[in-house]
Amino acid sequence: MKISKENSEHYNWGANCSGWHFVSSKNLSVIEELMPPNTSEVKHYHNHAEQFFYIINGTATFEVENEIFEINKGEGIHITPKKMHRIKNNTLEDLEFIVISQPTTRGDRINEPFIEKK
Repeated sequence: MKISKENSEHYNWGANCSGWHFVSSKNLSVIEELMPPNTSEVKHYHNHAEQFFYIINGTATFEVENEIFEINKGEGIHITPKKMHRIKNNTLEDLEFIVISQPTTRGDRINEPFIEKK
């Protein structure tokens, strides 16, 4: 079957971010996502899933453990299981990317604990 944004499941996340599930099975997830300027996701990790992010347009800033990586159009980054990470769009243009997860991240996402300051 031919797969495109037009015939894929669409969802919204974060601050006006969008995603399209191209493949969604328990063994594999392939998603295209769009992040508007100055948006980010919450730091998190996956116990089992490894992920590969490929940038279609824009520049992504990845925080992986305590390192910062800038990934440009035509580049990618591999995130292994149990690595605390997040993606940010610190630019003034939309960020578009493909994220491939194996196995799926559904039910395998642990957000960084929020610690209330006293």
